[in-house]
Amino acid sequence: MKKPKSGPIFDSSDFPISAIRLSILKGTGVDVEELAEKPIIAVANSHTEFNPGHMHLRQLAERVKEGIQAAGGIPFEFNVPAPCDGLTEGNEGMRFILPQRELIADMIEIHARSMLFDGIVMIASCDKIIPGMIMAAARLDLATIFLTGGPGSFQIRFSPRMKGSISHRDYEDIRDKMAVATCATCGSCEVMGTANTFQCLVEALGLSLPGSANVPAFHSEKLLWARRTGKRIVEMVEEGLTARKILSWKAIDNALSVDLAIGGSTNSTLHLPAIAHELGVDLPLSKINELNREIPTLCGISPSGPHGIQDLYQAGGVLAVMKVLADDLFLDARTVTGEKLGDVLTRASVLDENVIRPRNKPFYPEGGTVVLFGNLAPEGAVVKQSAVDPEMHRFVGRARVFEDESECLAAIREGNINDGEVLVIRNLGPKGGPGMPETLAVTMGLDLAGFKRVALVTDGRFSGATSGPCIGHVSPEAYVGGPIAAVRENDKIAIDIPGRTLELRIPDEEIQSRLKDWTPKPRKVPAGYMQRYIRMVSSAAKGAILE
Repeated sequence: MKKPKSGPIFDSSDFPISAIRLSILKGTGVDVEELAEKPIIAVANSHTEFNPGHMHLRQLAERVKEGIQAAGGIPFEFNVPAPCDGLTEGNEGMRFILPQRELIADMIEIHARSMLFDGIVMIASCDKIIPGMIMAAARLDLATIFLTGGPGSFQIRFSPRMKGSISHRDYEDIRDKMAVATCATCGSCEVMGTANTFQCLVEALGLSLPGSANVPAFHSEKLLWARRTGKRIVEMVEEGLTARKILSWKAIDNALSVDLAIGGSTNSTLHLPAIAHELGVDLPLSKINELNREIPTLCGISPSGPHGIQDLYQAGGVLAVMKVLADDLFLDARTVTGEKLGDVLTRASVLDENVIRPRNKPFYPEGGTVVLFGNLAPEGAVVKQSAVDPEMHRFVGRARVFEDESECLAAIREGNINDGEVLVIRNLGPKGGPGMPETLAVTMGLDLAGFKRVALVTDGRFSGATSGPCIGHVSPEAYVGGPIAAVRENDKIAIDIPGRTLELRIPDEEIQSRLKDWTPKPRKVPAGYMQRYIRMVSSAAKGAILE
């Protein structure tokens, strides 16, 4: 058996320290002689008891380890954090969510390099964990395979009042609206938020076994995929099939196309550029606009439509989406099976065209995510156009300016918002937030209040489950003196999604004059990691990477 990395652990040329190494290993109860002959496989697991997306991953990890042992490898599991965006919505914890992506990538990279693993299995379900793990995989270039935890079910699926939809827009009763936001099982929230977007994109990148990504978390089939994943990683070590032989520019391009077709989370515009950066590749936001006019939105998965990820699974999963997109993909991209993508797709088929539409009858004629540029966002801003009412695709409104999310929430609660306004929330970027917090509480407040002609513009970000004319990631952010810092009450803001523009309707000279007096809003930041994060984090337009 090949041991491409772990061989030095058993090299006795540096005796007596070599004997100490082996004596430590003996303390684990492992057969050291067996370990010296077999590949050592890390299992990086993000299991936690604190959220449904990851509460079941311990059981999946046990099946992965069974597969590793059956194929002739020896597994060793370690854990990384599993932050849950939903639990931090509306509180201070949200500022610490995105920064954990970098920590997860760093922890996996450093631990794997120090322990000399021969291969690694990554197990995760949710938002920042999967991108962080992919970033680590790109750095390490070990044999790497992913097992995604799968989607869960919302409570509405167990209600006699379900109308064939998991979208809250299709229900009037507040009990039903709550049921489409209540997790009833283990697994990630069933909408096409960032969690399920990246479970799909892991498969689109070729990093998980084809057909495994969308299997529900509670389905017995997920246990079978876990065992197969464990067996496959040992074979990949033997074959020398490492992460960078799969993670290529072609894979990134394929993932971006799939993201547009499934109506993926706007947070992909943070994570895909960050992954590309780890590969030494530039993925400018303008690339998204090059593709989104060519790639239609094939799926109406909430918040873009009525369906859930379980419906996508039953319709053939992300492989079926890629089958429809085949002419737009690089079919020679490799997958963890060792096959080319084109060969994998010969086994895929669409099982329900109501969920995965034909190319000539898409849910929406363009890709889900759009990047807007203009004097308010010179480096770009993002919006999920597939979740915006067409009547709001072009909109001009008067600015209502808020220096923090809490100010805006108070105005909504007090009834101090009017139709025809553009709510501007600033100081929420990667540096100014800090940590680029989501403003899901605001978007939910607007939706529940019934506003139809109110837009939101922010240098923060949104949950992937956000709908409506919500424009985030405005770059440069206010903290560094971006134009959003110059907006004042009653300024006119023009949003043109078809034209891909976001404009502040005042002269450029006036913008520059206002910015001369701008100073960032002081914010109390705890000592430690976040202080370093503020100094090092880049613009959202670059993926909020650390520089």
